[in-house]
Parts: sequence; structure tokens; C-alpha cells
Amino acid sequence: MPHNSPDFRHRAQLTELMDEPCSREELRACLRDLARVNRWTLAYWPLLHWLDSFAGALATLQPLRILDAGCGYGDGLRRIERWAGEHNIEVELIGLDLNADATAIAAEVMPAGSRIQWINADILTYVPPRPLHLVVSSLFTHHLAESDIIRFVQWMELNAEAGWFINDLSRAAIPYHFFRVFAKLARLHRFVQHDGPVSIARSFVPDDWRRMCAAAGLSASDVKIEGFKPARLCVARRKLP
Repeated sequence: MPHNSPDFRHRAQLTELMDEPCSREELRACLRDLARVNRWTLAYWPLLHWLDSFAGALATLQPLRILDAGCGYGDGLRRIERWAGEHNIEVELIGLDLNADATAIAAEVMPAGSRIQWINADILTYVPPRPLHLVVSSLFTHHLAESDIIRFVQWMELNAEAGWFINDLSRAAIPYHFFRVFAKLARLHRFVQHDGPVSIARSFVPDDWRRMCAAAGLSASDVKIEGFKPARLCVARRKLP
């Protein structure tokens, strides 16, 4: 990765190692360390906060059907499964990823009793066999071109009856430089050391999301764009009162 700092006024045109072909063993080690970072940085909190904000309405939809797009290691979806149990909400959970190795790895680490379904598919062409209530994603959209993000927002708007939630990174210099140092000191997997800062440089600021949501046909009042510490920028669409 270049040592020169990106121009954070614009989205960086960089590539991530985990998006390139690699062995399942290499990907497993990378995803395991990403899940550790997610725990350390409270990365699940923005989504859980959003679910809590209308848990009563969601409880009327049981079984609540939730799809996680770009599920990776599946740690986010497993956390949702715990949330549902804490709220006595019956759920049907689907983890979808384009990488067949990722869904196989997620299935390997699924705890006993979990009923999450893992699917290898392209989210932009996936047709759910049953209507979905919620679609969520975490650290997914920065991997996409803007044109595909617009298509993804439109896909979610069409298929998520109760709402959708994008949990991604905020493009800024401080988290970029902090993570470069932190990942090296923590001796995280080499993919994570490289891809973490790249992910931040490839991510978005609120104006980007306003532009993309408008291009997808949504008004400013349809979505809530909110930052969370550390270095998260989330886009929420809630269709229920």
C-alpha cells in the first residue's frame, strides 16, 4: 500500500487484498481477525441501536426475516441472532456473500443451535424466495462502485419491506492513520493491515451518501445518515413507524 496519504476529499481508487483470489485458509485467518477488530471497535452497536429503536414494531413481523448482504465471517449476523433471542423475537436469518469460501467459513464457525442460512450469490441479482423484512450490511458498500451501490440501494428498497441498514466506514484522515499503526502493533493478518486503511480511503462522507440515495430515487427524508464512533458512517431506512 502506498505510504502517501490519500486525498480524503475524494474516494480513493485502491484495491483490497481480500477482494483478490486467495486460499480458503488465508481468507479464514483474515476474516477471523476482522471479526476481532469488529468486537474491539463495537462495530455491531450502530445496527443493534437501530434494531432497538423499533424492536416493538419488528416483533409483530415474526418470524422476522433478515438478510445480511456481504456477510463475510457471519459475526454480524450471529450478533443479530443473539439480539433476537434477547428480545424473544423469532427470526429467519440469511447470510449472503459472493465469495463461496466466505459462506463456507461462516458455516464452519456457526454455534450449535444456530439456524442461520448461508447463501453464495450476487446480491444484485438475488431473488429472495420469500419476502424479506430487513436487509443489513456491514463493511460491504465500500467494496462496490458507486453505480452498483445505487443498484444495491434500489434492490434493498424493493426487497426490504420494513427497512434496511448500511453500516460502513467514514472516510477521514485520523482513522486511516490510526488503523495503520494499530493493525501493525496488534499483528493482525497482513490482509487486514493492508485493507483496513484502504477501506477507510475507499469509503464515504455524508454528501456521497446523499448523492447516491438521491440517484436511487430516495428523498432526503427517506434515509437517516449518521456517524458513530469510531469511524463509522451508517445509512438507515425505516419503513415502519
